[in-house]
Amino acid sequence: MTKVVPHSLFSDFDIDLFKSGKHFKLYEKLGSHVVEVDGVKGTYFAVWAPTARTVSVIGDFNGWSDSEYQLYVRWDGSGIWEGFIPDLVEGTLYKYRIHSNNHGVVTEKADPFAKSCEHPPKTASIVWDASHNWKDKEWMGSRKETNALDKPYAVYEVHLGSWKRKFDNEFMSYRDLAVDLVAYVKDMNFTHVEFMPIMEYPYDPSWGYQLTGYFAPTSRFGKAEDFKFLVDTLHQNNIGVILDWVPSHFPEDAHGLGFFDGSHLYEHPDRRRGYHPDWKSLIFNYGRNEVRAFLISNAMYWLDHYHIDGLRVDAVASMLYLDYSREEGEWEPNIYGNNENLEAISFIRELNETVYSNFEGIQMIAEESTSFSMVSKPVNMGGLGFGMKWMMGWMHDTLEYFKKDPLYRKFHQNDLTFSATYAFTENFMLPFSHDEVVYGKQSLLYRMPGDEWQRFANLRLLFGYMYTHPGANLIFMGGEFGQSSEWDFQNSLDWHLLEFDFHKGIQNLVRDLNTLYKEYPALHEKQFSAEGFQWIDYGDHENSVLTYIRKGHDTKKDIYIACNFTPNPKKKYRIGIPITGSLKEIFNSDALKYGGSGLENGTLKTSKNPWHGYENSVEVSIPPLGMVVFSQ
Repeated sequence: MTKVVPHSLFSDFDIDLFKSGKHFKLYEKLGSHVVEVDGVKGTYFAVWAPTARTVSVIGDFNGWSDSEYQLYVRWDGSGIWEGFIPDLVEGTLYKYRIHSNNHGVVTEKADPFAKSCEHPPKTASIVWDASHNWKDKEWMGSRKETNALDKPYAVYEVHLGSWKRKFDNEFMSYRDLAVDLVAYVKDMNFTHVEFMPIMEYPYDPSWGYQLTGYFAPTSRFGKAEDFKFLVDTLHQNNIGVILDWVPSHFPEDAHGLGFFDGSHLYEHPDRRRGYHPDWKSLIFNYGRNEVRAFLISNAMYWLDHYHIDGLRVDAVASMLYLDYSREEGEWEPNIYGNNENLEAISFIRELNETVYSNFEGIQMIAEESTSFSMVSKPVNMGGLGFGMKWMMGWMHDTLEYFKKDPLYRKFHQNDLTFSATYAFTENFMLPFSHDEVVYGKQSLLYRMPGDEWQRFANLRLLFGYMYTHPGANLIFMGGEFGQSSEWDFQNSLDWHLLEFDFHKGIQNLVRDLNTLYKEYPALHEKQFSAEGFQWIDYGDHENSVLTYIRKGHDTKKDIYIACNFTPNPKKKYRIGIPITGSLKEIFNSDALKYGGSGLENGTLKTSKNPWHGYENSVEVSIPPLGMVVFSQ
């Protein structure tokens, strides 16, 4: 006889919403919830398993036996099993054992809606409340303004397991990071952190991109409320938080979502659409209402319960195309005969419309590597509805250019200037992410050519060019001080390198670039608009020099940039200027404090000497492998 008491948190309206795929707060109903029924405290469980014959809650409270705690299936055809178990409280370990109607298959699964999970390799779910007394009211109240698209986005991408470790190579906890990481990000003047996936995952080498606990912060670094404390502390220091989020695929681990109730419940049943050959993982069935509700509820959960300011959606390209990473014969066209995944596109649009309508001041950011149009345009204009898109083409072309010997760069200047032809087709974020410093690609520093001085000068120039190019900015941890080696997820960054002047110089430069980007409106007010950028001259291939203007709302605050991509200083280099008066140098990547040669300009007077199509011009010194920025 079951010891489960009939009880439900679902109304008929909830069930109607769930069946239609429109219930976007399923985390309030499904999963485990500590409640009181008839004066008795215990835990209510609810799980979606429509192919199940029986569903039992098993755990440390009953010796993992499925004979006593069977849930009740709802009568309404929703496929939801539920019930209340008295006296089970926070901290209880549990799973669901599901006997399927599908040929008697038996599965043993973690709770898809668990708010806490055991530390891998253990796989049980944990009944948990994760309560936290938030103190970020000021941040949340002003977020609509501070997190807007015309505000600065200087993003520091972080892998929590390897940013910094303790002396015994143990992980820092969420609360440790709330001290060290927050102080560092604030000192470096980054506006946001982006965490690589912190949702629970079983396999460390996946870096968190193979999720099994979509609603649970990984237990590697502490409890769920500890992660809330980290987010809260970041907010109290005026730092926004972006999470990597993976709705594109999930692993086949036995305790995960795959073949959940003895059927293809969450994944698409056709392997041509339900299996990812690159990552050996399963693909969500975006055409199934309940799966869409699961994923949108998950996005809502992190924005709601964890006060997250944005989600960077991983591997969007793999969702958009039916033939992504597939050979001929391994995919089937859609009803129109082309390769677009219409169900995934519909899901993405609904996702973005839903979260933007429910949360002020958040941003959805697409990691999308193809030329799919209107990714960051509103849904009502025919777009996908993201706020920003990673500018993968810019990243690739820029790194290809910088790795070339400066002697030959004059033949490849188009690698840099081409981005201006499409820079405003989307709201682009410029990413130098973790993907660019792994798998033999080398660190950013060691992709630069030349001797030691030239490598560091090139890296300083790379970052200076990045921060003055239209768009928001993202740097993966370690890049900001010129990490020499590739990223290793099993070890701390090489913080000892900051004992050396060149590395310290890179760090000083990035700190000051973040300040420049925040303090000069011309660099962010129109960062996604063609009105915010104007070439002075992009055609001086022979000298490998680029000159351009960045503009904000106030034309008196425009800034002027000159980049020299060779190791030969360009003294008395004349550039046309649309103003008269004086120019003041406000940034120079060749400054001594950055490890440069110290070729600086100070204040310069314009002259009535027509140049580059302007009536006025000015002679500037552009340092070797350097860039300079001037204001009026």
